[in-house]
Amino acid sequence: MSRRRALGSVFGAAALLLVPAFLKAQQRPAVLAEVWKSPTCGCCKEWVTHLEASGFRVKVHDVGNTAMRAKLRIPARLGSCHTALVAGYAIEGHVPAQHVLRLLRERPRAVGLAVAGMPVGSPGMDGPDYGDSRDPYDVLLVTADGGTRVFSSYFK
Repeated sequence: MSRRRALGSVFGAAALLLVPAFLKAQQRPAVLAEVWKSPTCGCCKEWVTHLEASGFRVKVHDVGNTAMRAKLRIPARLGSCHTALVAGYAIEGHVPAQHVLRLLRERPRAVGLAVAGMPVGSPGMDGPDYGDSRDPYDVLLVTADGGTRVFSSYFK
């Protein structure tokens, strides 16, 4: 056997041994999102499904969200029909999962994110039930003093 072939076999075998360890390192446990909502709200259920499809593990509390919104320091003016807690951040309303993931990557000093109201076209407020309509809306970063800045905009 040539030296080149022998080295190729050794490196190939080593690579095969390392692949399972590499793949395991790439698999992260799902981030927990605790969601407070009304037990009868259909759009909240759809938003939960959106989070799960994006890789979140979701624990639902069907007790309403007003008290938790206040506890997590989301101003009432930014209120929506559900409130979540994800890795220490408050998530209010129909925030797209991609922005929750961005928030977790960037880790800004903030209370969390909010999509005020229930804009048509946002996750949970989309699809055929809404005539495939889309309202413009902002995903807002909520600061500790209750202020906001635009984190992302849709359909503007």
